[in-house]
Amino acid sequence: MTDYSEFTSNLPATAVSPERHLVSQRPGNLAAIIGRIEEAVEEETASIRNNAGFDIKASNARKSRYLYELNRAIKGIDQPDLLAEHRDGLTRLRQKLARNEAAILAHLNAVKEVANLLKNAIQHAEADGTYSAGQFGWAQT
Repeated sequence: MTDYSEFTSNLPATAVSPERHLVSQRPGNLAAIIGRIEEAVEEETASIRNNAGFDIKASNARKSRYLYELNRAIKGIDQPDLLAEHRDGLTRLRQKLARNEAAILAHLNAVKEVANLLKNAIQHAEADGTYSAGQFGWAQT
């Protein structure tokens, strides 16, 4: 086989080696992709619960990248038997994603509650009664 590396050194790996592109779509790699997603989701769930300074934007970008890989790997599998082989991993992933969703929703609800507390405190501080509509008789019913 001829070595063309001097001509292809600056090209992306998929352009250089079509075989390498096909490797990512083999069923054996599906388990590895599922494992990476599980790890990222577990890390995010734990960090949301324990780390106030967690970078959720970076975590979302990582999860999106992994889910893209998963979609590509699944598209490369034509046989239902091969998908059935990974059913346990996909079920485990689904459960971890459900726990992750619950943690994200709890985080969002906490943020919403803090925002409401701040809004109410600001409104209370601004409404000292000096210029309220009730003082001028406009709001009488």
